[in-house]
Amino acid sequence: MANQRGFASDNYAGVHPEVMARMAQVNEGHQVAYGDDTETARFQEVVKELFGKNAVGFPVFNGTGANVIALQAAVKRWEAVVCVETAHINLDEGGAPEKMGGLKLWTVPSPDGKLSVEGLKSQLFDFGFVHRAQPAVVSITQTTEMGTVYQPAEVAALADVAHEHGLLLHMDGARLSNAAAALGKSFKEFTTDVGVDLVSLGATKIGALAAEAVIVTDISSPRGAELASSMPFLRKTSMQLPSKMRFVSAQLNALFADGAKVALENAKRANSMAAKLYEGVLEIAKTHPEVSMPNPAQANAVFPILPGHVTAKVQEDFRFYIWDQTTGQVRWMCAWDTTEEDVDGLLISLRSALSN
Repeated sequence: MANQRGFASDNYAGVHPEVMARMAQVNEGHQVAYGDDTETARFQEVVKELFGKNAVGFPVFNGTGANVIALQAAVKRWEAVVCVETAHINLDEGGAPEKMGGLKLWTVPSPDGKLSVEGLKSQLFDFGFVHRAQPAVVSITQTTEMGTVYQPAEVAALADVAHEHGLLLHMDGARLSNAAAALGKSFKEFTTDVGVDLVSLGATKIGALAAEAVIVTDISSPRGAELASSMPFLRKTSMQLPSKMRFVSAQLNALFADGAKVALENAKRANSMAAKLYEGVLEIAKTHPEVSMPNPAQANAVFPILPGHVTAKVQEDFRFYIWDQTTGQVRWMCAWDTTEEDVDGLLISLRSALSN
């Protein structure tokens, strides 16, 4: 159904009205193409406000493109990326990092979606050994694919180990705003300040139409300057250079200007709805032991385990994905426009399915 409400993905939500308004506002007259426009210049100011005075941003169309470009910039042909097995770049980008970027991914198991220091160290060996792709970048996701959130200290610990071994740290921030809202921290406090070198800044999941960006956090360092100098060319060859960039930058500015005001409002809404849903499922589980909740809801994702017939019944009312076929775990994502009525409706549907 075209207008069926759902919990499948925060990508299912519409475009935030302020994003649409900003795009309409810049849709007047002519502007220089390919990024030499006033709206993209404004976005560079926004990037510095959010990530620090030495940060620079590169608008792109989508998250997979942002990740592939960021990692290509940091990895030589014989090098590799370390990430967890559930990382988006490993499972959900159709092989684009490997096929489009030519990247080798060294993966680490992680039950909660987080890369631990021990997990990272398990892939840091055989440096200089010609027969093994050399680790060059660590990529973590904030929030993780399991809905968990890295604390700044956890990111700093990973950055320290990465930098000690000559690796860069990339953060896939498809849901960076949800993480900021959950942590009560500014973007800079859990990226630039704790050693993150590259960020894929997500906007589409938090209310944009089609806009993301790659952020180089410190162009004053030699590595940062090198990353920033290569990014425009990689963006072009990777088919992520918008000709009418003002419309991509307009979306980013609508969400992230004024300290990411709109993005954080949207994220807080999504996170609060997930918390309400999580508590509702826990209450149901008290009288239905066949329902369990192994993962905490730290941001805008809820991961209950349900009997198969219950899942099928609830899916008649709401769209959502089965996360793990073997355990029956499903994923419910709350978006910036998820309402209390949506959450109540899902809980009613769950109770009904369990009683039949």
